[in-house]
Amino acid sequence: MANNETQQDQFSSGPLPIVLLHRLPSFKHFPDPPFRDLLYSNFNLLDPHDSPHEPYDSFLTRHAHSITALVTVGPTPVTDEFLQRLPCLKLVVGTSAGVDHIDLPACRSRGITVTNASSAFSEDVADYAVGLLIDVLRRISAADRFVRGRMWPFEKNHPLGFKLSGKRVGIVGLGSIGSEVAKRLSAFDCSIAYTSRNKKPSVPFPFHANVLDLATNSDILVLCCALTEKTHHIVNKNVMLALGKQGVIINIGRGSLIDEKELVQCLIQGEIGGAGLDVFEDEPNVPKELCGLDNVVLSPHCAVMTPEAFEALRDLIVANLKAFFSNKPLLSVFSSSYE
Repeated sequence: MANNETQQDQFSSGPLPIVLLHRLPSFKHFPDPPFRDLLYSNFNLLDPHDSPHEPYDSFLTRHAHSITALVTVGPTPVTDEFLQRLPCLKLVVGTSAGVDHIDLPACRSRGITVTNASSAFSEDVADYAVGLLIDVLRRISAADRFVRGRMWPFEKNHPLGFKLSGKRVGIVGLGSIGSEVAKRLSAFDCSIAYTSRNKKPSVPFPFHANVLDLATNSDILVLCCALTEKTHHIVNKNVMLALGKQGVIINIGRGSLIDEKELVQCLIQGEIGGAGLDVFEDEPNVPKELCGLDNVVLSPHCAVMTPEAFEALRDLIVANLKAFFSNKPLLSVFSSSYE
C-alpha cells in the first residue's frame, strides 16, 4: 500500500494520483470509452506510447520517481529489468486472471504487491468450464459437425456420450474461479475434491495433497490455477495415466499447466477419454493432431469474453487503485503458487 498518508485526500482535493499504463505498442489503449473515461477521471494516466514525440526510455526515466502504481494491460511482460527502472513502484494491477507474465519473485523482493483479475472473471470462466465439460462428455460439438457434414442420413447413429451427474471432479486450484466451478458442478450432483497449496479449513470438499492423488480419485480434472514455476506441467503423463482411459481434462487456466505433447499422445492412444481446452502452450498455434479428434473441444482462449466480465474488470481495477491510494485493503491480491 501507499505509505504517504496524505494520499487519503487525493480523491477529494489536489492532483490526481499518477498511474502508469504499461502495455505493448500493439495493444490498444482501452478501446472501451466508459472504461477510459473512468480511469482518466480518477487518475493521472501516464502512457509512454501516447507520447509520440518522446522516446519510450526517456519518458519512463523522466517519470520513474513519481510512479508508485501501474496497470499492466493483458499479458504485457513485467520483468525484473523493467521493475529496476521504477524504484518507487509499490503496486502492479493485473488485468488478467493469469500472472505468468509478471516476475513475481522480483516483485516480492521489492515489496511490490500484485493484484489479478480472477475475481472479476470467475463466474464467466466457471460457466465456460462447465460448458466445455458438458460438450466433451455429451459430444455436442461432434454432433454439430455430424449434422452439418450431412452424415446423419447415412450413418444414422451418432456415438454415445457420457453422463455428467455423479462424476468425481477434481479441481486444481480452488480460488475464486475454482470455487465457482465447484458450486456449479455440485448442482449436477458431482462429487467434488480439490488440490491447492494448502487445505482450506472452511471448504467441505475432500483435499488431496497433490495432483497425482487427485487424479487417481477423479473422473475429471478441471484446471483453474495460475501458471507459475511450481505449476508448470503440473499435469504430466503420470497424472493423465492416473486419471484413466475415460478421464476428461478441462483447462481454462494456462496452456502450460499441461504437458501438451504428452496430452496429445495420451488422447491419440486412448489413455484418457477426452479434453476441453481453452488455452494452449503456444497460442495461437494449436497442435494439429488435436483438430482431428472428436473427443476434444477446442476454444481460442475466450472463457472470459463477456461484456459482463469486462464491466466487472473495469470496476475491480478502479477499486484496487482507489484502495491503494487511500491506504485501504486491496481487493484481489495475488499471493500463492496456486489457490
